[in-house]
Amino acid sequence: MITITGTVGSTGKYLVTGLPVDTKEHTVLKLAFENNTSGTNLALCAGTMADFNAGNPGLQLNDSGGPGFQFLTIIDTNKLSGKVLYVLRAVGTADSEFTINIE
Repeated sequence: MITITGTVGSTGKYLVTGLPVDTKEHTVLKLAFENNTSGTNLALCAGTMADFNAGNPGLQLNDSGGPGFQFLTIIDTNKLSGKVLYVLRAVGTADSEFTINIE
């Protein structure tokens, strides 16, 4: 399992993967996503770099409530091939901390 933590700052977005996912396999990926900041909502997304740069959700994998709520996504990795993973702030303006657990 891998744990990633980050903060969505003033841009309203955070790039999680530096390169697009590259897989031809059909493997199950489990993502647990949590927003750690009250008063904001975040969305975990997969899309192109153009989607990320424009702040478009592309494929929304998950969204968040407030702190203490973890949401699970179970997805075939093949559906993520060619996409980058990123987090967008959907509600609020404050810097928003998040945690993603990937298995």
